[in-house]
Amino acid sequence: MIDRRVLLSSAAGLAAMSWFSRPGKASATKRFEVEKTPEEWKRQLTPAQYRILREQGTEPAYSSPLNNEHRKGTFACAGCDQALFASETKFESGTGWPSFYDHLPGAVGTTTDRSYFMVRTAVHCSRCGGHLGHVFNDGPKPTGLRYCTDGLALNFKPAAPTAS
Repeated sequence: MIDRRVLLSSAAGLAAMSWFSRPGKASATKRFEVEKTPEEWKRQLTPAQYRILREQGTEPAYSSPLNNEHRKGTFACAGCDQALFASETKFESGTGWPSFYDHLPGAVGTTTDRSYFMVRTAVHCSRCGGHLGHVFNDGPKPTGLRYCTDGLALNFKPAAPTAS
């Protein structure tokens, strides 16, 4: 016969373990247009980019030069170069990471992240599955969203100059 206290404590232990886990890799549940082996990604990306894009890491707040990027252009995935965010949707969130209130159509996907005693929505590139950051419901109008991204997960492409 199973003791009810043993059963409940075992279930609680399993539930607690999920709170310590890293977010699930988007690529574990979905196939992407761009897929590479870990070795191929490591050859292409810097160690810090690999940790963020492929292992769901993050960079220190206020460390990205993209925080101060205010030119017109597009922010693309550092892993596969897919356009993700238009500069017109970038705003100063005060969090220390590049933030956007919207993404380009079809450019990102989301998964549930249960790490660090929180439940958050992780954001990944829809083309390669690279982890970009998280999305929160505390952004400006018109969406009310804040896509809080790691600058190392992005490349900025300035808009072409217009003829005068």
